[in-house]
Amino acid sequence: MAAPGIRSAPACYPLHRLYQARDRIEAQFIVDLLGAHRIPAAILGDYLSGAAGGLPLDISPTVCLLDEADLARARKLLDGFLSDATGGSPWRCPSCGESVEAGFDLCWRCGRPRPA
Repeated sequence: MAAPGIRSAPACYPLHRLYQARDRIEAQFIVDLLGAHRIPAAILGDYLSGAAGGLPLDISPTVCLLDEADLARARKLLDGFLSDATGGSPWRCPSCGESVEAGFDLCWRCGRPRPA
């Protein structure tokens, strides 16, 4: 049973494939991002990795949309998510001199935010 205010999709509800994630964590990040923009999405094949060895290698979780009308907006959000995850270069904290990887906005040594 779905939580109050959340509508469950019928089993035959058509899903629209958006992205095959590397793992469950990446898929959940994407679903959460889409949800924050009011785009309902689901993760398919979430637990298939438990059967590894007996299945083909491409058993990564797949993020699917419930409404085809959301595909263009979802692709734009996904492109931004993927470019943020892979883009940028490491930066040096002006406070403590620590080298910090591009994906982090706070220095992990002293907690100072990345300079603008």
